[in-house]
Amino acid sequence: MEPLEQVEWNVRDHLPLAAVIIQSHRGAGVLLPENTWDAFECAWEMGTLPEADLRTTRDGVIVAFHDKTLARLFPDAPEDLRRLGVHDLDWETVRALAGARGPRVPSLDSILEMLAAHPERRMYIDIKNVDLEMLAREMAAAGAARQMILASTDYGLLRRWKALAPDTGVEALLWMGGDEESLARRLDEVRARDFDAITQLQIHVRLNPEREEDTVSDWFLPSSRFLVQTGRLLRAQGIVFQVLPYDVQDAPTLWKLLDLGVASFATDYPDIVRQSLRQYYEQPRRLAGEATA
Repeated sequence: MEPLEQVEWNVRDHLPLAAVIIQSHRGAGVLLPENTWDAFECAWEMGTLPEADLRTTRDGVIVAFHDKTLARLFPDAPEDLRRLGVHDLDWETVRALAGARGPRVPSLDSILEMLAAHPERRMYIDIKNVDLEMLAREMAAAGAARQMILASTDYGLLRRWKALAPDTGVEALLWMGGDEESLARRLDEVRARDFDAITQLQIHVRLNPEREEDTVSDWFLPSSRFLVQTGRLLRAQGIVFQVLPYDVQDAPTLWKLLDLGVASFATDYPDIVRQSLRQYYEQPRRLAGEATA
């Protein structure tokens, strides 16, 4: 295999450790039940930023809930309810169900109230099913807009948000998964619009099952070369390059991604990523392809 070109940029040389963003996926990853107050508090206590997935109840209350239906998170609920989603139920029903049968489902109102009381805290909000005008009104009323990073895989939605609320100061993250070809097409679309409306971009990364243990160039899907080139492109635009490395729980693999120019992580293992970053900053700089063990 053709050797990987050297990476001229390393987050350790350009940002203090405290400035490196770790997004705790769905609240606190696997550490606590997703999209709950306990998960959010855990993420903040670790020095990471929790993510809340937002959906809207039938009577117009925005809540933190990931799935389209109740089935996975409320397996003991009556069968007729498990087939439904929060959009089929009013807020009182959702709140009663969560209190009786599963993790609490926070409302956006309560999240905004907490952020306003703690101006040092920030969090991601991943838009699943939300009226953007309603969201803009609630965020403006709470005065906590600058503490939130709006996230979506829908680039059009992020551009609509910018047009709707240009003065809120809300950062925006575009996330994308898929194979390298589809990722390249999506990046071309964003580049054609000069990366309008986004301040961060996240790519989903998986370990290559056919990787060779003694090289870094074929460890990841998408390829390491693709990640290097994407990092260069985003840095030239002043955009934070974040990856979500599925199922990665060991420091040496995370270090390989940092060696390739990654500047931020979203993760289901925020405690492991946090510790790995500390260790990385304590070590001399390595170039991609050098041993990490």
